[in-house]
Amino acid sequence: MLWWIALFNYADRQAIFSVFPLLEREMHLSQVQLGLLGSSFAWVYGLCAPFAGNIVDRVRRKTAILTGLESWSLICMAAALSRNFTHLLFFRAAEGLGETVYFPASMSMISDYHGKATRSRAMGIHQSSVYIGTIVGGFFAGFIGQRYGWRWSFVVFGALGMALGWVLHRFLKEPARGAADFEDLGDGTPPARPHLPLISFLKIIWGTPTVLLLMLGFMCANFMATVLFTWMPAFVYGKFHLSLAMAGFTATVYIQLASMFGSPLGGWLADILRKQTPGGRIIVQAVALFLEAPFAAWCALTGSMFWLAVSLSLWGLAKGFYEANIFASVFDVIRPEARGTAAGFMNLVGWLAGGSTAPVLIGYLAQHTSLEAAIAKASLCYVIAGALLTAAIVFFVKRDAGKLESELRAEAGGS
Repeated sequence: MLWWIALFNYADRQAIFSVFPLLEREMHLSQVQLGLLGSSFAWVYGLCAPFAGNIVDRVRRKTAILTGLESWSLICMAAALSRNFTHLLFFRAAEGLGETVYFPASMSMISDYHGKATRSRAMGIHQSSVYIGTIVGGFFAGFIGQRYGWRWSFVVFGALGMALGWVLHRFLKEPARGAADFEDLGDGTPPARPHLPLISFLKIIWGTPTVLLLMLGFMCANFMATVLFTWMPAFVYGKFHLSLAMAGFTATVYIQLASMFGSPLGGWLADILRKQTPGGRIIVQAVALFLEAPFAAWCALTGSMFWLAVSLSLWGLAKGFYEANIFASVFDVIRPEARGTAAGFMNLVGWLAGGSTAPVLIGYLAQHTSLEAAIAKASLCYVIAGALLTAAIVFFVKRDAGKLESELRAEAGGS
């Protein structure tokens, strides 16, 4: 059920990028203005993420998830009313507000169904919905847009999301917080957990260097992910002279299908390595990041459709290995009652510092050089991210994971 919600989460946010050429012609938008449409979502999504995560740790996660789904679906439909750039900017920002609650709530919920042995696989399978949603949003928005106008793309996706929310009110169930962690310790009945004040959470983060490094790595990785979502359809459309629908499809299908396979595989490998070492999940992520850098640059610089497909596929495979473990790695060193807030802070750093800057910066560089040169240079972000995660593996994760396990064992014994 969460898989389907995440599919619409990404289909709705991706839809606008495939109709960039239609918006550019109708509203006479510059590349920087188009970039701002991507950044406005990321600014609001990132700014609100820590507050949304803190709320998730205090309320029923089912309520947060379904309220968010219905809110962003309604906003997606309302975007069809836009008549100028200001209207579009407002609705894109508002959609970021609706969507920001989903990942903190869903990742927290999955972590209470799956402990150390299966958590990465579960989150990797869930992550595959992101890639399918991006393909669906990229292709069908372009397909609907070029036949019926870009407004109908938003109406269709928003209406389907609303219908899904109504159905899942009956069926979605929520586990107890910390259930999987206490099963790992041989005690399946977690004690009641008080709400963690934000100041206490910040102290935990400051005292857990592994989390700080994972957040900085996610910032760099998400910069490139946002470049991919925002600019790749326009890049393919302009460089290879495809139709709007085929440009949106080509820009998403290879990388997202490869990521869809890479994510469960990356989760499976991370679960195996986590049994051997506390840094097992981060090892998988770091290797994937170092591989993504040359694949992303190759994708930007090739002039062949065949090699574009190959480079996008390899980029997507490595991307899936990394993204399967984004939250699972953090949850190895963060307490159950703080995981929603932790996921929110991950999104704050990843989307505000990384995702929100990428569309505008790449648009600016493209205006002064070329889009392919801008994307190729940006691929260095992956090297920086890989180095940050390597530091976490070498210096901090063993200590931080051991500290959390000791605390939970003490609580299990006390209860």
